[in-house]
Order: sequence, then structure tokens, then C-alpha cells
Amino acid sequence: MHQKIILLIILLLLPQSQLGLLRAQSTFDFYPEPISYQLTTGDNAITHLQHQLQTGAAKLNFDPKRGYLDSVMQLLSIPVNTQALVYSKTSLQLRPISPTNPRALYYNDEIYVGWVPKGDKLEFIVSDKTLGAVFYTLKQDPNGTPRFQRDRGECLQCHANRRTQGVPGPLVRSLYTASSGQPIYNFGNYLSDHTSPFRQRWGGYYVTGSHGKMQHMGNIFVDPHDDIDAIDYSLGANHSELLQQVNRSVYPTNTSDIVALMVLQHQTQMQNLLTKAVYEERLADHYDKSFQLDVQNGSDFSKRRIANSVENLLAYMFFVDECVLSAKIQGTSTFTRDFSNRKPSTISGKSLYQLDLESRMFQYPLSYMVYSSTFEQLGPKTRALFNDRIQQILNDKPTGNDVHTYRHLTPTLKAAIRDILSETHSTLGPLFN
Repeated sequence: MHQKIILLIILLLLPQSQLGLLRAQSTFDFYPEPISYQLTTGDNAITHLQHQLQTGAAKLNFDPKRGYLDSVMQLLSIPVNTQALVYSKTSLQLRPISPTNPRALYYNDEIYVGWVPKGDKLEFIVSDKTLGAVFYTLKQDPNGTPRFQRDRGECLQCHANRRTQGVPGPLVRSLYTASSGQPIYNFGNYLSDHTSPFRQRWGGYYVTGSHGKMQHMGNIFVDPHDDIDAIDYSLGANHSELLQQVNRSVYPTNTSDIVALMVLQHQTQMQNLLTKAVYEERLADHYDKSFQLDVQNGSDFSKRRIANSVENLLAYMFFVDECVLSAKIQGTSTFTRDFSNRKPSTISGKSLYQLDLESRMFQYPLSYMVYSSTFEQLGPKTRALFNDRIQQILNDKPTGNDVHTYRHLTPTLKAAIRDILSETHSTLGPLFN
């Protein structure tokens, strides 16, 4: 009883910022060793850019309309055609967000940028070499010296829970949204990735593009008193342009491309599963060391944790349970063309970036995130098991549960994926030579 009273007093005395840290606790306790999330200095694209700004090697230019957005995206190599417009009030800067003034998201393989017109800051999530995802803000102040500020826990209240695999990371949520931009939580909400039913995607987002008879939650507004079963999803379907109410003049481009949104959904959870696999091995080694167990080979408990994370990683990476498309998807920007033409590719032109968009998202269903910096950070035990399993999965004669789990991988697809890895991936390639 005395311990509970003492804990209550501590909670009451803590400043609000530290209370945020406590509320952000997830199934992973990533604050203490061995992760030491808040105490470890970041090593990522944002910290590198900050160093360049301080040394004069780079400069951010302030635009009267969008502040530092254009300049920072150029320096970080973030394509404008990834733009996704979110009109639901689901951000730190929720006040200026509205259906006429939606929040804009942009991304590449390592970085996500959030910008709200009339907002006072830019928001960033960046992939870090040791920490997974780290969160930063940049004040939109033309008179100050541009400086990225690392989040101290506020972002983690939403970005470190079961929706992010229990680790700090990005996510795409789909919520029923009122005409004011206010989410209607009692109608329910969904986490979106490539396994999500099409009908449950993009609530609170503007979506431009065609998708046949398939319907989604984007582009529509509901009233809290509506009958959820009577919502007309066709009102949001197959919009080639943004709704007229959007103040288009302030944004870099006039699209919220459906294909860019699909790739974003996949990438966010892929990033989180990679981070989880990195964390699992570090925590496993710390556990074995603490209890004086076999750190070199791993205890049985640690082996099971690592094996489970690898199986989840592989299933998602190979698009197991991907939502089957019943109509062709077509975007409204250059995103599909530009993304499909990315390198590396084989001599014959095949790559993991090539989109299909007729029955599935990618032509060759293995995530391009095998080229990411987070994938490179997988620990030795995880990497060894991953290598063994990917060889087994891509073998022409699968055994055990793989026969059922990976039945969507035809012999032709397996051969193509093996060829791509062999020619383009420095560590996975040798497994198939």
C-alpha cells in the first residue's frame, strides 16, 4: 500500500512531459537498457542535416507560403508526388487541420514529413541506425536559426503501442470523420496496411485515383448521428481530383495519390516490424546476459522470441494475406512511374519497386524495404535465422507450414525474386548465387 502511495505522489509531481513518457510505455520497455531510447543520441538523416546546417554545408530557405517545407524536402530527397492529404484532426497540430486545410504527409524510404498550412512546425519521423524510428519537429520561424528538436515523449503516446508493433514508429489510421475534421471515434477506426480490406482504408484522407468498383473510406464525411450501415462510400470513390473545398493553392501538388497511399501503408508497418526484430535481439541478449545464460548462442527463451519476430517479419515482407485487388488501381500523379523505375534493378530491368496494381500491389511480392538502413541493422542471430528461412521459402519445393503460408509465391515468382536478390542485394544475393 505504501509503495502505491509513493508512486501516486511521484506521478503527481512529475512534469507533463515526463508523464507523456510514462503513458508511452508499450509491450516493449525501450527506455532502459539495452535500448535506452531517450538517452541514446540519434544517428540518422535529421541529425546529419542538423550538422550540415551548423557547419554551413547546407542551408534551409524559408518560403512565405510553406516555410521550410520545400527546402527541407529537397535536402532530404523526399519526392513531392508522395503527398498524402489528411483532413482528420489526428496530429499534434490538430487545431489548424480541417477539410479545407488538410495536413500534408510526404515520405521516402527513411523519412516521413508532416506539414500543416498555418501550422507552427514541421513534424518528422526518421529511421535511425540504432533506435528504429525517432521523432523531431522544426519550428516554422523565419527569424530564428533552423534547429530540429527531438521529441521527448509526446509523439510516443500514439506512436508506440500495439498499432506500431509495440515500438516507436509510423502508422496509418483510418477513421470516420465529420465535416469539421473531427474523428468520430465511436464509429470505430482501423489500422491500415496492405492486408487491410479496401473498404477500411483512408478514412480521414483525401484520395485521388481510380479503383473500379472497390470502395474506401476516403473523401467522405459522416455525421455522429448517422447510421453507420447506411454510409454511402460511393461518394468518395474514383475521384480524379481533390474536392473543390481544399485550398489547393498552398500545396506543392494537387494530388493525394492512391498509389502513394498504398505504398505508405505498406512501408509504415514494414518499418515497425524491422524495428521490432532489431529490438528483440538486443533485448534477448540483454536478458541472457542479466541471468548469466548462454549469450553467444541464446537461451531457449531468447531463441523463441527472435524466431517469432523473424516469422512475422517474413510473412509481412512476402505480402502474406495481402488484400486481393478486384480492379485496376490508377493514380493521378507521376508516383507510379517514378517509383517503379527506381533502382536497383537487374540487367533485364526487374526490381522490387515495380508495381502491379491489378491483382496485388507489387509485381514481385517481396518488400523493397530489404534495401533499407533498418534492415541492415538486424542483429547477427536474427540475420542468420532470416537468411535460412528466406532460402527455405524461396526454394522450389517448400516444406512444412511454408506450403500453405507462402502458397501465393508461384515457382515463376520465386525464380524472379531470387534473380532480383542475386543481382541487387549485397547480403541476400549471395544466398542465391
